[in-house]
Amino acid sequence: MDIYKITAFDQQGQLLFEDSFSAAKDEEAKEIGKQKLEEHGLLDQTHRLVSPRGKLLLFHS
Repeated sequence: MDIYKITAFDQQGQLLFEDSFSAAKDEEAKEIGKQKLEEHGLLDQTHRLVSPRGKLLLFHS
């Protein structure tokens, strides 16, 4: 299991949400990341999900 990091920001660059979670592979991490953003009402905010290898898995601006 790898540790993935997700962050969300407002239009001024203020951090709104930050979390780390474990997932077995990138596709699973994408689903978990989307679910966390949806739970917090942040799907339309600027966000990114990064793998432990630095790969950008989700990005919205």
